[in-house]
Amino acid sequence: MLHYIKGTVAMKFPGGIVIENNGIGYEVFVPDNSALYLASAGEAVSVYTAMIVREDDISLYGFSDEEAIDLFRKFMTVSGVGAKAAMALLSAMSVGELKKAIAFEDAKTLTKANGIGKKTAQRIVLELKDKIGGAGELNDAVEVIHADNGRAEATNGLIALGYSKGEAVSAVASIEENDLTVEEYIKMALKKLF
Repeated sequence: MLHYIKGTVAMKFPGGIVIENNGIGYEVFVPDNSALYLASAGEAVSVYTAMIVREDDISLYGFSDEEAIDLFRKFMTVSGVGAKAAMALLSAMSVGELKKAIAFEDAKTLTKANGIGKKTAQRIVLELKDKIGGAGELNDAVEVIHADNGRAEATNGLIALGYSKGEAVSAVASIEENDLTVEEYIKMALKKLF
């Protein structure tokens, strides 16, 4: 098992890079939005790797930090989610955005990833929501809501109207004004949701 590879970027291919180390070129699939994929030829990189062995294939998947590879491995534990789907998710959004969507049960956001349908997104949320919590950025968002009772009630009101917890939290948290009534928070949040 390879834990990480240090070397230089030899070339790029769709969905990945080739890392040269001691005369060997390792073909590594990386998220499209990662610093690794944006690295120039000849640039020194350090890549955390996950090796996936199938009956007819052995592939390396690379990530620039341990948080990303940890999330990749968690995605792989979800029934029906393979390496390609996990990479599509990590290519579509940042690790923080993915964790927030899962923790706030916002399956709709996950469907932005190529090849992730509604049912798969719901399964990811269901199977991972208890494993994702505790990240700092999630706690910050929740604290903003609970710091103001009107915001909390407005969030609950939006959820009652059929919006996901993630959509409601994001919309209410993005309102800059303070000391509004619950109705005012809901009206402003609804404008942001449309």
